[in-house]
Amino acid sequence: MANALRWAVGPFLIATGNLIVWWGAFSIGLKATSGAKDELITSGLYRFSRHPQYLADMAILVGFGLLFASSWVWPIVIVGVAALALAPLAEEPWLHEQYGSKYRDYCAETRRYL
Repeated sequence: MANALRWAVGPFLIATGNLIVWWGAFSIGLKATSGAKDELITSGLYRFSRHPQYLADMAILVGFGLLFASSWVWPIVIVGVAALALAPLAEEPWLHEQYGSKYRDYCAETRRYL
């Protein structure tokens, strides 16, 4: 059972995470996803989460953790997920500075993660 779960859930999280990451990247544009100021996108995936790419990256890491099924990989997964969970806290002050009240309104309407 555990082996079947490993081979079903792990690749699913990896594949779905990658689809969401690339969908998010192309939704906001490669310029903005690389950190340059561009238009603030609040539609599509960004209607449900302010940081869908970070969530998807977390899913990818957990998927690899499940797929590898090794206790050696979990510390890396945990550190990676923690870093991705904290990344918006560093990014959001810049977003507030760049987009002002438009970003504040977006924050009031949309959760940081889910």
